[in-house]
Amino acid sequence: MRIDLSNLDKACPERPDKRQTHCVRKTLRPQPGTCTSSGALSPSDFHPFPPLSARHFSHTLIMSGAQEIGRSKNSDAVAPTPQNTPLSNAPLTREALSRPTVGTIGEEDENVDVASALQSNPALAAMVQDKLSSLVGRSSGYVESLPTHVRRRVEGLKGVQVEHHKIEADFQKEILELEKKYAQRYKPLYERRAAIIQGKQEPTADEVKAGEAVDADEDDEEEEAESLADVKAPAEGPNGIPEFWLTALKNHIALSELITERDEEALRALVDVRMSYLVDQAGFKLEFEFDSAKNDYFTNQVLTKSYYYQDEVGFSGDLVYDHAEGCKIDWKEDKDLTHKIETKKQRNKNTNQTRTVKRSVPVESFFNFFNPPKPPKNGEVEDEDADLDELDERLELDYQIGEDLKDRIIPHAVDFFTGKALQYEDIDELDDADFDDEDDDEDDDEDDDQPRRSSQLGASVGSQMAGSQDPQECKQQ
Repeated sequence: MRIDLSNLDKACPERPDKRQTHCVRKTLRPQPGTCTSSGALSPSDFHPFPPLSARHFSHTLIMSGAQEIGRSKNSDAVAPTPQNTPLSNAPLTREALSRPTVGTIGEEDENVDVASALQSNPALAAMVQDKLSSLVGRSSGYVESLPTHVRRRVEGLKGVQVEHHKIEADFQKEILELEKKYAQRYKPLYERRAAIIQGKQEPTADEVKAGEAVDADEDDEEEEAESLADVKAPAEGPNGIPEFWLTALKNHIALSELITERDEEALRALVDVRMSYLVDQAGFKLEFEFDSAKNDYFTNQVLTKSYYYQDEVGFSGDLVYDHAEGCKIDWKEDKDLTHKIETKKQRNKNTNQTRTVKRSVPVESFFNFFNPPKPPKNGEVEDEDADLDELDERLELDYQIGEDLKDRIIPHAVDFFTGKALQYEDIDELDDADFDDEDDDEDDDEDDDQPRRSSQLGASVGSQMAGSQDPQECKQQ
């Protein structure tokens, strides 16, 4: 239907000129009682509109049609409308519209424990680890973007660094030779110490006074303690210092995690721990001597373990650990501390007969230290199912314990026995963020991490070492 805008006093539906008319596709209000059989309406069926301006005409038609919809004859019927067309002409409000929301981050969420979140989601942790691993060693593109003549200078600096690396290697070799030289000077002192521990000799009065003087310098008490220099040992008293090395080893944090209650019985027979440098190759050897008369677990008198260095120094100029070799322990019958016997009954489904099956199961033990993990050769691992990250942690921990025995425990055994060495632990190297005195939850998290650390240490040099390498034969004396 067409309406002539040139004369708004009456409707002009018959005028076809599109250039002079404006078509409004709206249903106008018909006169009451007007209806045709075909459903079509004629122009005379509509009420004439009063004179309106063209500016208000469209709005008037829309509002008039909207008002009449609600006053139709069949008020109970609801006219079908499109889904997004409201039944009322009320303006839409923002509150009526559903929209996505984003949770806000409060102050309580600022200290989110990312480690706990990754631990609870292994898949996410693996994905993050893989992503970070792919970024290690990747160039940022800065060096490649430099001009060619500048990059040439960078390559020249690398050549200078090669010469520096050669000097570092010579420096480390000379340090190793110097350590060997002073090891010979330490040897008489270690032999003297072993004789006192085993009760073969008694310390002199001068040695006792020198030891007391060290304690006096570090003791803040004003009262001077009575000297023990002139005390005589009773004839029926214990020989030497009982359980000296067991106590010293247990006062080392990493080793204390490896020593089980079953191990303590065997380690009570440990009378000396020594270190010597290898002759034909860079490295060192550890020797654990036991009293055969008190050892009910194995026949070896000396257990050995050797650590080998690589020929080339590392990036920092230090010697690089290559591998370690332990020795075979000759366990007495049913005395193997690295395994336990599990007994299981099996029933035959056909005959209904039962049988008892025994099998040896590896367990955590300090003596797994003499069967170290085997590093990959040429990038290949013998056990295809082995976790490379876990193997790397085990190798690193095993080497660190060997270095601590060489550089700390053996030279300062009496300080580990008395507990004085614990005052000089490298706790300053720990991140301050690991400690929070004001937050009890953080303390609880640290307590929860302790058993996990214990399990890691036990697994690193404990039960998982069993069967990893064919050890050498230990000394029989």
